[in-house]
Amino acid sequence: MKINIALLAQHPVPIRLGYFILALSLLWLPFAAPIYLLVHDANLVSIVTMVLLYGEFIFLLRIWGKQVYKQPQLLRHYGLEFSRKNGVELLRGLVIGLISVLILFGLEGLLGWLVWQQPKVFLLRVVLEGSLTGLGIGFAEELLFRGWLLDELQRDYTPRVALWADAIIFAALHFIKPLEAIIRTLPQFPALVILGLMQVWAKRWRRGRLGLPIGLHGGIVWGYYIINIGELTEYTGRVPDWVTGIDKNPLMGVMGWLLMGVMALWMSKRQLKIKN
Repeated sequence: MKINIALLAQHPVPIRLGYFILALSLLWLPFAAPIYLLVHDANLVSIVTMVLLYGEFIFLLRIWGKQVYKQPQLLRHYGLEFSRKNGVELLRGLVIGLISVLILFGLEGLLGWLVWQQPKVFLLRVVLEGSLTGLGIGFAEELLFRGWLLDELQRDYTPRVALWADAIIFAALHFIKPLEAIIRTLPQFPALVILGLMQVWAKRWRRGRLGLPIGLHGGIVWGYYIINIGELTEYTGRVPDWVTGIDKNPLMGVMGWLLMGVMALWMSKRQLKIKN
């Protein structure tokens, strides 16, 4: 079937998304399939194929911008600009995200819900690994969800509809896993929706730049990585897991929901001031 790429911009967003995902899959599978077949280290396979996928995603975005929307600087349009302002906002987001997680665990410690422990691994290595992991995840997910996906939604829908659709899709796509795992981790869904809302508001507050959302996302991942991989806490069992987080994941508990809610409310008020 012959596709007129220039006319894709006139199609509704579900069709545009479908074509893009199909094109990305056709680019990725010929390279990813041999890796899955020939490499037996599951962790290495996951890392290599994901790096490959995001590299091809960015490559395809450049073609998508030029051919579909006649926008050769589509990544900049998404808010991925290399400027001092965006860099400062990224660093601020990292600090806010990291400190928010530390405050959450610190509060639970003061309430006697957990106790702090000496690290069982070299903590500086964990801190450095966590920063790189957080930045990598923050960059990848924010370019995908608050860059490409949000832009596609905003081309067809009102800002409010695009906001909620982006947040719900963001949360739902984190549940592509076996049914048993979906049921067990379902309490994470509300926190992910709130996180998605917060990230859109953060981008709108900073006039469409992605630095702050990337930093916030990366800082939250960084803080949790340090505490989880560093094995810095032990829960006392004074409150149920659904309060502190099922499987020791704060996003799967009431405290995590509250943290995300407070941060999202703050971002919402900030972006409203810009609008007014």
